[in-house]
Amino acid sequence: MKSLKIGIAGHGLVGKRRHRYIDEHPAMTVVAVSDQKYADGAGGPSGLRSYGDFRELIAAERLDALFVCLPNAEAAEATILGLEHGMHVFCEKPPGRTVADIRQVREVEMRHPGRKLKYGFNHRYHDSVLEALSLIQGGSLGTVINIRGVYGKSVLTPKIEGVEDLEDPAYWRRKREIAGGGILLDQGIHMVDLMRCFGGEFTDVKSFVENSFWQRDVEDNAYAIMRSEGGTVAMLHSSATQWRHMFSLVIGLTGGSLTLAGILTSTKSYGQETLTITYADELANGNPRETRTSYIHDNSWEREISDFATHILNDTPVDIGNSEDALKTMDLVYRIYCADDAWRTRFGISL
Repeated sequence: MKSLKIGIAGHGLVGKRRHRYIDEHPAMTVVAVSDQKYADGAGGPSGLRSYGDFRELIAAERLDALFVCLPNAEAAEATILGLEHGMHVFCEKPPGRTVADIRQVREVEMRHPGRKLKYGFNHRYHDSVLEALSLIQGGSLGTVINIRGVYGKSVLTPKIEGVEDLEDPAYWRRKREIAGGGILLDQGIHMVDLMRCFGGEFTDVKSFVENSFWQRDVEDNAYAIMRSEGGTVAMLHSSATQWRHMFSLVIGLTGGSLTLAGILTSTKSYGQETLTITYADELANGNPRETRTSYIHDNSWEREISDFATHILNDTPVDIGNSEDALKTMDLVYRIYCADDAWRTRFGISL
């Protein structure tokens, strides 16, 4: 089996997590990394070439694939550079700061049709999500009527070890000029992506977007109600004031419902990942038959990286997290922003 030479642009928390699972794949080998903390080649991982800037990494290394784990303001540039240097690219979500960023990436991608481009919408690879999607596609529970989702945590950015000053660049997620948005773009984008996955494309969007608690220039709460052309209605709450961390996705169908509760993460703070199947029964007086499955292991990172490697090695199209998916999800996030007239006007947000 061919060994793919991998570079990682951005070797922070997420970059190191990707590194771990890349190392476990038999057809991938990390040969170089970049991060600001490795400036002048100092302090990098033993046995690997390290750079202080992703541009240096891309220019100096002949890589088969590049993993982009950078702040939002740099993600699109690194992705474009990787494609232009003949590399396959895996980029973490979001694809950039704005919808314009991903549109620019797609223009470059079209000029390099032999390159694989995949975005890290990791939640689609979780066991509960895969099982729920299989049930919906199988049709045994009928068609989707509505979706209700809450995804929330207690802060805009968790405390970073060794960093005391909240104005430190390490806290870039709090700054619109770097991040582009707050809790909705950072975490809520996963829920937006899942709602598209289960409910189709949403055409009518209403919202309220707020930053009244944390008082930053990015949102700490976003509330949206959306309707698809087929009539599916979705309600979303993305929150940075959810003191007990929560992931909850309820999908109502004509023949029952699916409740995804908890999600396995590195922090283990969102509770046990479960899928509850409720079977519609008019005679059950609101207490119908249910089955519940709990998931113990998070296989999502391994599956996602394995998928990317398979697309490269077998020259197959990227089906989950391709650039079209990324554009549609990013577009819906920004339509939620723009649907709140006050928020759109205050920050000059546009599609």
